Amino acid sequence: MNEIPIGLAKSGRRAWALDDVNITPSRRTRSPQDVSLDWRIDAYNFSMPVIGAPMDSVMSPSTAIALGKLGGLGVLNLEGLWTRYEDPEPVLEEIAQLDAREISPANTRRLQQLYSEPIKAELITARLAEMRAAGVVVSGSLTPQNTQEFYQTVVDAGVDMFVIRGTTVSAEHVSESQNPLNLKDFIYELDVPVIVGGAAGYTPALHLMRTGAAGVLVGFGGGSATTTHRALGIRVPMATAISDIAAARRDYLDESGGRYVHVIADGGLGSSGDIVKALAMGADAVMLGASLARAEEAPGQGWHWGLEAVHPNFPRGHRTRVGTVGSLEEVLLGPGHHTDGSSNLMGGLRHAMASCGYVELKPFQRVSATVSPLGKI
Repeated sequence: MNEIPIGLAKSGRRAWALDDVNITPSRRTRSPQDVSLDWRIDAYNFSMPVIGAPMDSVMSPSTAIALGKLGGLGVLNLEGLWTRYEDPEPVLEEIAQLDAREISPANTRRLQQLYSEPIKAELITARLAEMRAAGVVVSGSLTPQNTQEFYQTVVDAGVDMFVIRGTTVSAEHVSESQNPLNLKDFIYELDVPVIVGGAAGYTPALHLMRTGAAGVLVGFGGGSATTTHRALGIRVPMATAISDIAAARRDYLDESGGRYVHVIADGGLGSSGDIVKALAMGADAVMLGASLARAEEAPGQGWHWGLEAVHPNFPRGHRTRVGTVGSLEEVLLGPGHHTDGSSNLMGGLRHAMASCGYVELKPFQRVSATVSPLGKI
């Protein structure tokens, strides 16, 4: 597996980030108008392979509805401000007005205080009901720590798809102090498809697939808003992680006799080029945080943060300035007015696929790629 010596007692694999890889056109090109971005998971069809990350700076009930009407899937954070406060708008306004410095202990302390308000089951029900009334696919997210307490509320509210999302989620969590969530039993008992993650490698992803999950999240989410690599020493070179987990999907397809589990890249996808390369490495869809936080409708008002940033004891993220580039429709579908890949994300994907001769997402996973480490091009 191309082990590289670190020292006499330790070696490690060479792994590649998305910035290290590129796709290469073939002899055939197609028209961007011929490209289909349709994506189907379980019984649900979408016109783009985009999931809105369950982060308070990205998804509110209204932005989840807007994303659904544009053809994607919006996932509401069911442990966020929308399920802690009857009216979270003043809280979001306060967060937007905090000290402009990204690294600020005072900001972190205030975020922790705001998120110490208890989660209310009745607000989970109300927010999901609002989304259902709009006629879009309804999806909400919980961390593994809170899934057992609130999942019945979520299911009773009529959720269509359930997301279990954490920094690292395993199929076999061992604890001597509490009863851990048994993912296989939990998913088996549910009547709705479950997307679970993050996972960073072949073996943990394969075990998650064996629990019955409909999709596996690759990476730890958070993207520009997370400091997990500095706080925990954990980092996922996404190109290698996606490719490894795509291999797990292939092997599980054979093992299970034909059950296909979707691979969803989650984190570090800040531009259309990142999305293109994630899908080329083998992802079926992408979960977007910072990219959608730049929309005018985003609740974060140009700021981006995740649940890691508000952990009561060990915060691993901070509020990051991402700015605003246009409406949600302009961010996803254009027209774009930025040359850095931050707007018209799906237009960029269409053009990349067409340039390489592909008109559907699944075959595009076979596109040729090169490796050119950042800084050595």
